[in-house]
Amino acid sequence: MKMAVSSKLRMLVLSLLLVASFIPDSEAGLVAYGICQAGCAKVVVPCYSGAGLVFGTVTAGVGAPAAAIACNAGFGACYASCAALLLAPTP
Repeated sequence: MKMAVSSKLRMLVLSLLLVASFIPDSEAGLVAYGICQAGCAKVVVPCYSGAGLVFGTVTAGVGAPAAAIACNAGFGACYASCAALLLAPTP
């Protein structure tokens, strides 16, 4: 059974598509993502320094200090929150 679409609904959809076609695209998501990642790095370096470590020199192996694991966990959570900025357009 085929459903008939009313002409008013069809006109509304076409009008919305026409209006939406004039909305400018935004490409600032990459910029916001980069700024967010820089902010994450700005926080993780003092976290490592506070534990007496140097960021980038400790691997997350068996012998890694607990403070480094905690800093890495926070760093990962921060980066994960940045992913939303990459996916969402920013005006």
